[in-house]
Amino acid sequence: MPKSITSRLRDHSTGLPNWVKPQLCKLVDTPPRGPEWLHEIKYDDYRMHARLDHGGVQLLTRTGLDWTHKYPSIARAVSTVPAKQAYLDGELCGVRPDGKTSFSLIQTASDAGNADALVFFLFDLLYLDGEVISTAPARERKERLRDLLSRTDPSLQYSDHQIGRGPEFYARVCELSLEGIISKLADAPYSPGDRGLWVKVKCENREEFVVIGWTDPEGTRPWLGALKLAYYDRKGRLVHAGRAGAGIDHGELGRLWRRLQPLATSEMPLDQAPPRSNRFGSLLVLSRVHWVRSELVVEVKYLTWTDDNLLRQVVYQGLREDKDPREVIRPVPNRLSRWLQCSLTSSEQWGLGFHMGDAFTAWRPVRRTPSPSGRAARPSPVRFQASPAIRQSPRPPHRDTASNRQS
Repeated sequence: MPKSITSRLRDHSTGLPNWVKPQLCKLVDTPPRGPEWLHEIKYDDYRMHARLDHGGVQLLTRTGLDWTHKYPSIARAVSTVPAKQAYLDGELCGVRPDGKTSFSLIQTASDAGNADALVFFLFDLLYLDGEVISTAPARERKERLRDLLSRTDPSLQYSDHQIGRGPEFYARVCELSLEGIISKLADAPYSPGDRGLWVKVKCENREEFVVIGWTDPEGTRPWLGALKLAYYDRKGRLVHAGRAGAGIDHGELGRLWRRLQPLATSEMPLDQAPPRSNRFGSLLVLSRVHWVRSELVVEVKYLTWTDDNLLRQVVYQGLREDKDPREVIRPVPNRLSRWLQCSLTSSEQWGLGFHMGDAFTAWRPVRRTPSPSGRAARPSPVRFQASPAIRQSPRPPHRDTASNRQS
């Protein structure tokens, strides 16, 4: 009977595996504590494996599909890894000018054949030149990977980590409006398909928004389908933010519907209609909205903002009777900012005195210079400056302090 992939990985006499079922994450509510855990940034991405065999490269999805043809530039970058044979695990990301990752950018790059925004963040090494690495502890696998990637194409980035201090790391990641963190037992081997040795915690953003309308319910849902949301920008304009339908129970649906009826208006209260390219901007969709005067405020939880400035994964939390709608002011989320945002490749101290390789830097959102080929160069990493009080925080006693970048 032929051996399973897992068995072949554990047999040190076997060769390079054709495909390995990825180790998976269990979703939990809070980050784990203790020095036995290492923590990485969670990206908005495609999970991807890279298989290098004497110059030939395959990019394999989490189900084993060969997507090499979709991302030829990343395949060429993997071919620069200084090894005859290697099997790597990572996340293929689209990187926006502000340094944050964007799932939609990956698809755009694939459709347009433009890979300038793509970065392959690698966090695990399972096999290298005849040696099965997957049975080694995660800490050792990452050390081997970091050394392997030290002289490769810049499209490949080592996904660095923080050992211990999970809650503090998670809080800092959420403060930067990132997706969340992934925590891994530092001394555990790679376990294909397992959910538990790796856990993920998503960041929950909570914020107030002005209600500008509602949609009709579908199916057996009573009263209303979703609330249309907006906020005031710093120039006093009412800006569309998306919708919230999840998290509203039967009783609250009725209560909201009754509160909204006296506020009905025939005119859209937004200062500018959503763009036609927006999924909420078509005339058909807008014609189905019951508009109301902007007098109610609700609080919601959400995961993040999309590239077209809409809330993503929104959950209703409640009506804020204590809030004046005119106080719901925020900047437009994805307008390029002068502030340095998160993340990508250097070895500098970041926010909490962590020295994750010492890795939390930012991408400079402007000052892009043409590459020799005439295409725009990738944003360059710059140092994330900590406040004096933060710089005085103790340096954790671990050896992962001289590497590139954090996942």
